[in-house]
Amino acid sequence: MALFTLESVQWLPCQPEEVFPIYADAFNLERLTPPWLRFRVLTPPPITMAAGAEIDYRLRLHGLPLRWRSRITVWEPPHRFVDEQIKGPYRRWVHEHTFTSQDGGTLVSDWVEYGMLGGRLADRLLVRRDLRRIFAYRQARLTEIFSGDRASRVRVDV
Repeated sequence: MALFTLESVQWLPCQPEEVFPIYADAFNLERLTPPWLRFRVLTPPPITMAAGAEIDYRLRLHGLPLRWRSRITVWEPPHRFVDEQIKGPYRRWVHEHTFTSQDGGTLVSDWVEYGMLGGRLADRLLVRRDLRRIFAYRQARLTEIFSGDRASRVRVDV
């Protein structure tokens, strides 16, 4: 199976202790996901975020309804966590989030390793473009949440 990576980096004008709580509430993922995905958390609240926590979601991608289950495999607030898809559309999905103090704020980094049915062709035609749009939307939402003009989008690379 071919594996691909995505990296998204953004600086926010707040400390990791202020940024991390947005991620510590699984329901905030609905706020950070584009509306065109119709993303919803299915796991009932409260969800205690910790290593081993599993969270179920539903979404629509290109009109197809999908279910997704993630497991938190690393939980190190306020600096890092990792979620892995254990059920869903990808053959592999490992997403590492890091929050690093930098220049009076926080460098928010997302690194994703993924693989799917269709390999390079699917990545080139659909997946890479979709992921870029999703992470660009997330950066824009985080910029709005953490006081607009001081936050900066650095890059989204796939």
